[in-house]
Amino acid sequence: MERLYVYTTADSGKAKRIRRCGTIRIAVCDVRGKATAPWTEAVAEVATAEEFELGMRLLDRKYFPWKQLLNLSAMLFRRHKRIVFVIRLI
Repeated sequence: MERLYVYTTADSGKAKRIRRCGTIRIAVCDVRGKATAPWTEAVAEVATAEEFELGMRLLDRKYFPWKQLLNLSAMLFRRHKRIVFVIRLI
């Protein structure tokens, strides 16, 4: 089954919503967030420790070098705990 990984702060609104109800809708979008494809039903859940490491490695590789700058900023100014969501298409 195909999985998507997304990270955010543990206290964000989306984290609270997904913890409450893991059913979500996702869509391909442009850089401004405008949907460019139909919405798809999916299920999201907070990643386990092992999946957290995998998700962060994959995101680091995909968004190199920008994600490394965000990681450095998060390490220097550790204000919020980060979590990873695993999204599975229904």
